[in-house]
Amino acid sequence: MPLPTNLGDFMAKKPIKLIAMSDTHCGHELGLTPPAWENNKPSAKKQMRAAMWKWFKKTAGGMNPDIMIFNGDAIDGKGQASGGSEQLYMEWQDQVDMAEDVIKVVNPAAIYMSYGTAYHTGKDTDWERVLADQLSAKSIGGEDDLDVRGTVINYKHHLGRSGVPHGRTAAILRDALWNEIWAGRGEYPRAGILLRSHVHYHVFAGQPGLLALTLPSLQGYGTKYGGRRMTGTVDIGFVEFDFYGPNDYNWTTHIWRAPMKPVTKA
Repeated sequence: MPLPTNLGDFMAKKPIKLIAMSDTHCGHELGLTPPAWENNKPSAKKQMRAAMWKWFKKTAGGMNPDIMIFNGDAIDGKGQASGGSEQLYMEWQDQVDMAEDVIKVVNPAAIYMSYGTAYHTGKDTDWERVLADQLSAKSIGGEDDLDVRGTVINYKHHLGRSGVPHGRTAAILRDALWNEIWAGRGEYPRAGILLRSHVHYHVFAGQPGLLALTLPSLQGYGTKYGGRRMTGTVDIGFVEFDFYGPNDYNWTTHIWRAPMKPVTKA
């Protein structure tokens, strides 16, 4: 097949690849943990950590996206609610260095970040700011907008959680409506894609010209807080986009599922 006469126009059709991920909770015994960061602390969670890492490295490793949006809670913090009993690493800098190793496996050309939850990422010091500096990230903020070939992505970590399955899209559609109202006032850009995190489940909704979604997490099932207090499903994974032009993109969700939980026999 002969090459197009205008090779520049042909090459311009190559999509811009973007990976959106969040909630690795590095430092927690169910956070995303590279093998080099495994330690000798006894833990029944080691098998899940190893399985998650194997899937993540195979799926996301060396993707070399043009852009990564890391949408908060890269690290887990001190684990005060459980007295630190679930932490593989307690030191902030260790957790930051582990998160840096995780992101470098994906090898993005440019990184944009948002701040996660202060409980996990630091109240006196924003340790995700330290991570952003180590990664030479383009930016980190509370809520930001990124124009990728004419499609505006609004991204922010925090979102309200629903306790019922049919309510899970309500919060992101609420944020989409607020975005529309702000845009109507002429103060903020109208988003074509809304990204939220924090809730550890992946749902999406929209209409022509709008996609609103929550990102899956990259922390495993069975934390003390989640296992004892929460109900509902958890999704583990990340989202991949290919952008071609204004509101012209493809997207794929990569999801990891844990093996079936064994049943105790009487």
